[in-house]
Amino acid sequence: MTRYLSEADVDQLLTMPDTLRVVEDAFRAWGEGRAVNHPRRRIRVPQGFLHVMEAALVDETVMGLKTYATVSGGTTFVVQLFDGATGELTGLIDADRLGQVRTGAASGVAAKHLARGDARTVGIVGTGYQAETQLEAVCAVRSIEQVRAFSRTAESRERFAQTMSERLRVPVDSVEGAEDAVRDADVVITVTTAREPVFEGQWLKSGACVLAAGSNNVLRREIDSATLERAARIVVDDLDQARTECGELIAAAERGKVRWEGIHELRQVVVGRVSGRDSADEITVFESQGVALEDVAAARHLLDLAQAQGVGTAIRPG
Repeated sequence: MTRYLSEADVDQLLTMPDTLRVVEDAFRAWGEGRAVNHPRRRIRVPQGFLHVMEAALVDETVMGLKTYATVSGGTTFVVQLFDGATGELTGLIDADRLGQVRTGAASGVAAKHLARGDARTVGIVGTGYQAETQLEAVCAVRSIEQVRAFSRTAESRERFAQTMSERLRVPVDSVEGAEDAVRDADVVITVTTAREPVFEGQWLKSGACVLAAGSNNVLRREIDSATLERAARIVVDDLDQARTECGELIAAAERGKVRWEGIHELRQVVVGRVSGRDSADEITVFESQGVALEDVAAARHLLDLAQAQGVGTAIRPG
C-alpha cells in the first residue's frame, strides 16, 4: 500500500529542526558510502521542462526520485519513495513545501560547518518564497542577533522583515541596497533568480560565510568572481551537478578564476574529510544547487511520521 501526502500534510509534519538533522545525516551517509545520488536531468519540451532527480539511502533500504515540471502555467513537484528491499512504492508526496524546507536545511547544514561559531549577523539578498527557510535554517544553527534584508521590491522586503522578525524573534530590518545588507554581515545569503551578481565581493568582511542558494542554472549568477577569488573554501552539494548547473562556478572556471579540483563537496565536510574553515578570517562559500538525496531523506522522515500519526491517504497504485 502506498501513502499519499498532500502539501497540507507536509506542512503539518515537517519542521526545520528535524529537516536539518535528516539532511545532515544524509550527507554523512553519502560521505561514508552509504548513500547514492544522481545529478538532476532535464528534458526540454516546447512548453517547458521536465526535471528528474534520483537518490538512495542504502542502510535504510529506501530509494526515490523527485520529478517536477516547469511550464508557463506553473510548477508541480512530486517525490516517489520505494522500498529498497521489495521495490514497493511506499510514498507519493507533494513536494513544493518539502523542497522549500530541505533547501533551507541544506544551507543550514553548510552554515553549521562553514560559518564562524560566533556569527551573529545575517545579510540576505532576495526575500521571496525560498528566502524564509534559508534564514530560518541559519538562525537554527547560529545565535543570530541581527538580520538585514534586501530585494528590489520594497513591499516584498518589508513584508519579509515583518514576517520573519515575528516568526524567529530576531530583529530583521528591510534595507534599501544590497551593500547595506552585505557589508559587515557574518553570514550572507543570496536566494534570487538573478542572471548577474547581486553584490560585490569586495563588500564581504573577513570571516564571512556566503550561502548562494538561488543559482541552479548555467545562465544564473548571484555572486561575482571577486567573491569566489576571495574564498578560502568553496563547497558545493554535488560537484557533478555543479559542473552543469552552477552558473557562477562555470563562468569562473572558464576564465581561470577557480579550479574545479579545488572545490569540495558538503559530504566531505560533514564527515570531517575536509575542514569547514581553518581560521576565523577565512571567507567561505556554499553553492547550493539542491540534490535528490535531500528530497529522499526528508521524504523518508515524513513518511515515518505520517505512518506513526496516521496522516495521509492510503492508495493502491494501478
